[in-house]
Amino acid sequence: MDCDVLVIGAGLAGLVAAAEAVERGLRVTVLDQEGAQNLGGQAFWSLGGLFFIDSPEQRRMRIRDSRDLARQDWLGSAQFDRPEDHWPRLWAEAYLDFAAGEKRAWLHAQGMRWFPVVGWAERGGSLASGHGNSVPRFHVTWGTGPGVLAPFVRRVREAEAKGRLSFRFRHQVDRLIVTNGAVAGAEGTVLKEDRAGRGKTSSREAAGTFSISADAVVVASGGIGGNHELVRRNWPVDRLGPPPASMVSGVPHHVDGRMLEIAQAAGGSVINGDRMWHYTEGLRNWDPIWPNHGIRILPGPSSLWFDADGNRFAAPAMPGYDTLGTLKAIRATGHDYSWFILTKSIIKKEFALSGSEQNPDLTGKDIRLLLKRLGPNPPGPVQAFMDRGEDFIVRDTLEDLVKGMNGLTGSARLDPAHIRAQIEARDREVANAFSKDAQVTAIRGARGYLGDRLMRTARPHRILDPKAGPLIAVRLHMLTRKTLGGLQTDLSSRVLELSGEPVPGLYAAGEVAGFGGGGVHGYNALEGTFLGGCIFSGRVAGRSVCA
Repeated sequence: MDCDVLVIGAGLAGLVAAAEAVERGLRVTVLDQEGAQNLGGQAFWSLGGLFFIDSPEQRRMRIRDSRDLARQDWLGSAQFDRPEDHWPRLWAEAYLDFAAGEKRAWLHAQGMRWFPVVGWAERGGSLASGHGNSVPRFHVTWGTGPGVLAPFVRRVREAEAKGRLSFRFRHQVDRLIVTNGAVAGAEGTVLKEDRAGRGKTSSREAAGTFSISADAVVVASGGIGGNHELVRRNWPVDRLGPPPASMVSGVPHHVDGRMLEIAQAAGGSVINGDRMWHYTEGLRNWDPIWPNHGIRILPGPSSLWFDADGNRFAAPAMPGYDTLGTLKAIRATGHDYSWFILTKSIIKKEFALSGSEQNPDLTGKDIRLLLKRLGPNPPGPVQAFMDRGEDFIVRDTLEDLVKGMNGLTGSARLDPAHIRAQIEARDREVANAFSKDAQVTAIRGARGYLGDRLMRTARPHRILDPKAGPLIAVRLHMLTRKTLGGLQTDLSSRVLELSGEPVPGLYAAGEVAGFGGGGVHGYNALEGTFLGGCIFSGRVAGRSVCA
């Protein structure tokens, strides 16, 4: 054997699996079809949010959390309802134990730290037993995505220096080697060296072939979000309506899903392929890194959300509450886009942009720059989108704003009088302490949390109050992101056949395995659970492989 363990994919899950396997004395080889400049994969671009339960950060912010409450939220969001959800349900229970138990201490011991204000993502907005986080649980890592990767990059590089681990970059797997019914390595194409920057499109020109034998293989190749054809092929039309004709990409081009079919050809089963997690608040990046590069707005609760015809969405289709519920509502209109209308007072406090490169203060651990978020102007990256992004319109009057919105789409679809009537009706609801408007009530509820009042939720005000202006409209695109289904695995990360029996020698971790079991999230995610799912499933794989 060329190695004991062959890990396919040098993203977060693959690095965690490799680090844990090396620690057990195994010889590890890590393959990736991209170059060394892409070490860490998609996780590098993330905001670094992690899901903890009853953390010190939560307790300091007066948040009362528990495993029971988190379980209620997880199962209410997952809505497991299929026979094949057996292993995903068990993975969910195991992950909740991890998030409520040793997860934070284990990562802290490796040097990871977190921003003290816990974010309240994906709030649901419906029943207590339904989808959403009942309390804030989104812990932003100090250093964002690169900060999450750092401990595991350090561990694998140290193992490489000791000769216990090797990297084979620009190695594209075309098939898994199966010998006597067991997976025993991989073979494929050596791609021509390409020094394209991290995330940039790289060449697929062949420079040779390879074959590597191993006692076991861990597939950690990520999801399908960069392959829009595959996204549309798996799109759940019955639940979310027809797939959008136009989407922007929240992940680099190499997140292509090709290892799913390759693992299936070796006997593995893929389940829940129709479960996916795409965002509705996407912007076209004015400074793109990969093709069709989209950036997600992480909104506070105050922006008014309108469909392409200028009709305001009803709860729970509110900013930050129910991602897939809002996606379904948008697709029901027959359009691929929607609109935020807000004020400068809202954008300067409530808009954040997803991604390590869009948060230089958190990524660079720059406290002085971080404090500018409390100032009178929007954060620098947000202001750059306001100034240069094609999806932003800034005007002093509503009529001029709507004229600009119609100009951006090249239609006269929006009626300024219709939009004015809806905004004025909403504005009357903030004139006193009472309201029947669900969003106004949600804003006031959000400000009951200290973290939101300090950093993420503007004081309630009239949208048409000139003192809060200027007015801002933002066109929002569908943005591809995560695969929630994938290779079916047991609690040892062994890939299972359709019969339920393990495929000898084959393991999977991270997004390619639905973050555990073939779909640990079920139908909906609680946020902060994707990186954590990569870490947890990668750790299980690394500790189980060749056992």
